[in-house]
Amino acid sequence: MRNFLSDKVMQIQPSGIRKFFDIVSEMKDAISLGVGEPDFDTPWHIREEGIYSLEKGRTFYTSNAGLKELKIEICNYLKRKFEIEYSYEDEVLVTVGGSEAIDIALRAVVNPKDEVIIPQPSYVSYLPCAVLADAVPVIVKLKEEDEFRLTKQQLLDSITEKTKVVILPFPNNPTGAVMRKKDLEEIAQVIIEKDLLVISDEIYSELSYGERHVSIASLPGMKERTILINGFSKSYAMTGWRLGYATGPAEIIKQMLKIHQFAIMCAPTTSQYAAVSALQNGDKDVEQMREAYNQRRRYLVHALREMGMECFEPFGAFYVFPSIKKFGMTSEEFASRLLQEEKVAVVPGTAFGDCGEGFLRISYAYSLEDLKKALERLERFVKKLEIRAGVEN
Repeated sequence: MRNFLSDKVMQIQPSGIRKFFDIVSEMKDAISLGVGEPDFDTPWHIREEGIYSLEKGRTFYTSNAGLKELKIEICNYLKRKFEIEYSYEDEVLVTVGGSEAIDIALRAVVNPKDEVIIPQPSYVSYLPCAVLADAVPVIVKLKEEDEFRLTKQQLLDSITEKTKVVILPFPNNPTGAVMRKKDLEEIAQVIIEKDLLVISDEIYSELSYGERHVSIASLPGMKERTILINGFSKSYAMTGWRLGYATGPAEIIKQMLKIHQFAIMCAPTTSQYAAVSALQNGDKDVEQMREAYNQRRRYLVHALREMGMECFEPFGAFYVFPSIKKFGMTSEEFASRLLQEEKVAVVPGTAFGDCGEGFLRISYAYSLEDLKKALERLERFVKKLEIRAGVEN
């Protein structure tokens, strides 16, 4: 029998995040700090709206692009929060999570051999989605000394005559890095001069702890060359509802909608009704969750530094990205041994690109109680490593 598998798909590596999650799910007394999922329940008023939609029998397909009411609320939200105005009629598409939006955005705009600039470390989906769209990924290695921000010079050095798209993954998963307005203005200048398109993944926009998040689409000349991707999973603790959205130029959204029509039909109806309530009434919920994450963020960074681990301060998302270079181990080895010896699961930095070597991603989307227990185990593990290193020396 001949090989029926696609060579392209066979060459794509599975997610490095799931490997450790699958192991810890079967390990007794293990603590996972590996998955980027809020530990909060979806706020009650959002769940209630979903329940009500079921009770009213609203189990039909919606419009392919999404419920009119939801698209209007998305536009209201983006105008209120980021001062960007979109037309709900042809510039908004409701998707099955932000991940679908990333996939169909790339498939809608790239031709074979077009180059897509992907800053790393970053979310695991960008690279495989670019490959599946027959684009050529061009990796930009973000640096700790730059606080893992994309600099103007790095972008300029990566652009060729084949460059078409720049992915902007901020606030960043896994580093927690953010791009401030002045940083974005420098990037926008290059984007306009080089006539490029931006896919701006802003799924963590509500989880910014310093300055208020600024969308690159709000800058002069950028709305018409930006696909803005966002969703409900992180801000509203709605991961299992699987709902996101993309906004952008009508001609691009139209082509994304065609892929969405044939592959998905529409996003889950119940989730869409619930999301209307999230946008209308969820600001206080988001604020409360953000305050809790901020408390955990400060605690975690302080605790890591106290045990001698270098860790730059993140100002977005709900991750820290400490360095483990001083231990002379790979990220994979450190994470594996920590899991086996102390039953704490974290994610090797290499899961987010080769330049993540020497780092770990630790999520603080967990209770303070779990964080304290995990950090006690991590500190015990680090001390054992230091003792062993001292004996060997």
